[in-house]
Amino acid sequence: MKMVMAVIKPFKLDDVRAALSDVGVQGITVTEVQGFGRQKGHTELYRGAEYVVDFLPKIKLEIAVTEDRVEAVVEAVSQAANTNKIGDGKIFVYGLDNVVRIRTGERDSEAL
Repeated sequence: MKMVMAVIKPFKLDDVRAALSDVGVQGITVTEVQGFGRQKGHTELYRGAEYVVDFLPKIKLEIAVTEDRVEAVVEAVSQAANTNKIGDGKIFVYGLDNVVRIRTGERDSEAL
């Protein structure tokens, strides 16, 4: 099993959610986060004074999948979140040792 974690622009959430639904993903965890990469933030004007916004709003998605579905999920997120502009985000895939459904006690792929 794998955990796919993606950091995307907030306005792309609905597109990514629809793309994940099309590839059969049943559940995702969505968190509002802040960060920066190559964008390095931006400058805004407030009441005539400039100030730098270092951290930009982003959305973090966490999707637990079986190993055979990882590539489909990564491809769906990549295509749906892409704007061809800096700051589109990143996708991280890492191992998932155990999953337990609390209600039934099911484990691993049955719990997904």
